Amino acid sequence: MTGDAIRVVLVDDHPMLRHGLRSLLEELGGAVVVGEAGDGETALSLARETEPDVVVMDLAMPGISGIEATRRLVDERPGLGVLVLTMSDDDASVFAALRAGARGYVLKGQVGTEFLDAVRAVARGEAVYGPGVAGRIRQFLIAGPDAAGPAASQPFPELTDREREVLDLLADGCTNAQIASRLFLSPKTVKNHLTNVFAKLQVADRAQAAVRARQAGMGS
Repeated sequence: MTGDAIRVVLVDDHPMLRHGLRSLLEELGGAVVVGEAGDGETALSLARETEPDVVVMDLAMPGISGIEATRRLVDERPGLGVLVLTMSDDDASVFAALRAGARGYVLKGQVGTEFLDAVRAVARGEAVYGPGVAGRIRQFLIAGPDAAGPAASQPFPELTDREREVLDLLADGCTNAQIASRLFLSPKTVKNHLTNVFAKLQVADRAQAAVRARQAGMGS
């Protein structure tokens, strides 16, 4: 590997995906993986230790979300390139990542040379977004925040629409069983959604989540 190789930190809670991305970058050449993290906290520590050129960041992870990790990384190192690599292409996730300072946003189905091209572009300081995402961003920049659609202006953009519905009912004081009944979900699914909500909002329990939600205007 040459001295000009792009230094990359991979952040995703699936080890097999990180292994695949590392192998891909090594096979294609031009980039070297200097660290891997399975959660946001580890990503912050690794970025401080290894000083990468690019951090490839997933959004949904245990502990600190990818959105919050991106925000902290960019605050600490404004020149750092964060490339979001995720399955989520909804407006809320896209604009939350953009506001957090991500320089690129690509979907996990985009592999091969396209992925390496995105890493290189972000390392050069360019912005890289897939065609559909780019269209939304262009509309946002031309017409203002309202053009991004209602999802972009909703509280807690890091949450999915369903997670936001669950949190809204939680803020209303509903139990898990009541939430399940109103949303036609199983109690186990509600519990899983709440676990994700707690992790993304960085709260310890439903009481703290309810307080955060009410402060943001959710619930009745």
